[in-house]
Amino acid sequence: MKLKIDFDPDLVAILQAEVKAGERAVKAAMTEAGGELKQAWRAQISAAGLGHRLPRTIRNRTYPQQGGSLDAAAFIWSNAPEIVGAHDRGVLIRSKHGFWLAIPLPAAGKGRGGARLTPGEWEKRRGMRLRFVYRRRGPSVLVSDGRLNSRGLGVASRSKTGRGRATVPIFLLVPQVKLRKRLDLARDVGRVASRVPGEVVANWVEDRSR
Repeated sequence: MKLKIDFDPDLVAILQAEVKAGERAVKAAMTEAGGELKQAWRAQISAAGLGHRLPRTIRNRTYPQQGGSLDAAAFIWSNAPEIVGAHDRGVLIRSKHGFWLAIPLPAAGKGRGGARLTPGEWEKRRGMRLRFVYRRRGPSVLVSDGRLNSRGLGVASRSKTGRGRATVPIFLLVPQVKLRKRLDLARDVGRVASRVPGEVVANWVEDRSR
């Protein structure tokens, strides 16, 4: 004797539909979490006064990129990980070659895109030589024997009589710099991650009600 039982509605179809709904719910929750964390990190970097370019290095992507999955994940990263990581941890910065760190003063001006100039770049741009001045108290300096222009930048003197010439400090020289911790990226990670389970459930319920 052979028995056959038919379920109405189809339980297999119901379970398959629930799995699909769950996959879509998890993917949607991770997409939302990734986007929220990216914006939170960007806002935190901007609020820390680290410029307008560094926040834009934060990127995010959700996997899988196509379709849903119960194992969906969000990946958030920076295209400038060394800089962001240094401000997140707080680090001690030393010269690569064991010499001085040159910190540009306002009279040094800026490079392309607002970048900080190195002493070599400054000399090349200005066509002048920098002179080392040792100080027993306080940081030693690199100076230029020229003048300050109307924008407060050190430039060559055009005076033939010496009028207006000055010794202009261009760079401070220090053996090391302690970069203080200015970011707390883990704080935003914890806040966003704590809401993911609720987002999954909410998305799942919304998907079933459609």
